[in-house]
Amino acid sequence: MQAIVLLGAPGAGKGTVAEGLSEKTTFQHVSTGDILREAVKRGTEVGKQAQSYMDQGELVPDDVIAGLIKERIAEGDPEDRYMFDGFPRTMEQARLLDDVIEEADGKMLAAFLLDVPEETVIKRLTGRRVCRECGAVYHVVNIPPKKEGVCDKCGGELYQRDDDTEATVKNRLSVYWKQTSDLIGYYEEKNLLMKVNADRGKEFTEAEIIDSLRDLERV
Repeated sequence: MQAIVLLGAPGAGKGTVAEGLSEKTTFQHVSTGDILREAVKRGTEVGKQAQSYMDQGELVPDDVIAGLIKERIAEGDPEDRYMFDGFPRTMEQARLLDDVIEEADGKMLAAFLLDVPEETVIKRLTGRRVCRECGAVYHVVNIPPKKEGVCDKCGGELYQRDDDTEATVKNRLSVYWKQTSDLIGYYEEKNLLMKVNADRGKEFTEAEIIDSLRDLERV
């Protein structure tokens, strides 16, 4: 088993890039949010543990998230390759992920940091609009609807989420850097960190990551 990690601030494009890479490489996209919802839906042992915290309005602990990842890897084949999107976020999560990979006799190949200027992130997130009816996502500049304020898919009203205002975005970025500065250093010390210029179209970001992996004879 092999794994890579995608790191980056909110709005850096981790999810979008991960989806593209999963189509162009053999890496399977693993989003902790997705596997959490799937485990709860299926009623697995770890899923039930996670549900108990969620029912009480509490955050799911790191060790339970690690258990979900371990469960996900155990369902695959030894030669499978995984791409973790937005996890780990803290040093504790990084160590837990290392333990899970080691138990699976796997190897962490690289941690890619999607590097985006703060002003770009602010523009990306504050320009995001979401449909109240179907949840479709637009952007006032990058993915504008055909008619301003109206969803192309269902005709629903488009709105700006509370966490997409400029003040909230700046606070989220501040929290992100406080949480992940040590994490970035952790992967640097392991010679696993690779910075990627993500201040471009996703195709360029994906190509740079694929080229980096190919250069290392990992794709």
